[in-house]
Amino acid sequence: MDPDYFKSYEMSWGTLGTMRPFSNFHPERDAMEIQTALEKKDAVTLVRILTNRNSAQRQVITETYQGITEKDLVSGVKKALSGELETLLLALLMTPLQHEAQRLRQAMEGIGTDEETLLEILCTRSGKQLKEIDAAYSELYKKDLEKDLKGETSGDFAKLIVALLNKENVAGVVQRDIEALSASLNGKKADTEPWINILTSRDSDHLNRVLMALELESGQTIDQTLEKRFTGDIRQGLSVLAQCIQSPDLYLAKRLETMKIPIVRGVMVSHCEEDLLCVRAAYLKQTGTSLYTALQKQFKGDHLQALLAICRSED
Repeated sequence: MDPDYFKSYEMSWGTLGTMRPFSNFHPERDAMEIQTALEKKDAVTLVRILTNRNSAQRQVITETYQGITEKDLVSGVKKALSGELETLLLALLMTPLQHEAQRLRQAMEGIGTDEETLLEILCTRSGKQLKEIDAAYSELYKKDLEKDLKGETSGDFAKLIVALLNKENVAGVVQRDIEALSASLNGKKADTEPWINILTSRDSDHLNRVLMALELESGQTIDQTLEKRFTGDIRQGLSVLAQCIQSPDLYLAKRLETMKIPIVRGVMVSHCEEDLLCVRAAYLKQTGTSLYTALQKQFKGDHLQALLAICRSED
């Protein structure tokens, strides 16, 4: 891993991202190069520029391009490109908040709901971030995110999803929480309410102590306990939440391991300015292969080059 990327930079939500501000940034020059590249359908130049600027700089480029050409950059990219490369570069042109809002919207559209993507975003984001994503969703779609989520889910799973969206840290007593979760498993049917309430309202340090104590008490992993005592969507929801409490980087690495294009694009664009270096390290530990190498085995062409530029380097 390149140690230079661990230096402290202002990024959208963190400092362990693979994308950082381009030091020799000239938005007018970038805008003019992009204009020429769009006319020539020169994907190489578009990838080079858009994957080597951070999100804030790409927003400046978008505004500068509009000012110089009186044209919309997003429309230009749609006209010049197609397929997965187009989708990836359009994702990069969004702000991080808009991108997360779009992913939530897409997870609820069409036949069937993509519960895993809903859980990924809601479980790996803080309460503050989710409030900002909620506002971006409202601005983009003129809809209420909580209402849409309720409309796409039901039962205990809906309660969990809404609790995740509105999560905030409330002080708790570790021993009391351990006892509440343990007692909830004693009946013929496990009680989901304490799990939803506690796991969505405590900080990760507190919850890690609680989950570790439960594992020692039962002699099973939390995932094994959830597998035995819960069923359906709520089991999946609590399992993802527990994984994200214990190691969000490992959970995201496992998501990337699927190598499904929407998942790879979603995770990499969402985390490239925040903690993709950590996810890369977890991926290497989980699979024995670097993410950079895995991408090369799965994808090709300009789409691959854009993904590699976001990943940034070998581990």
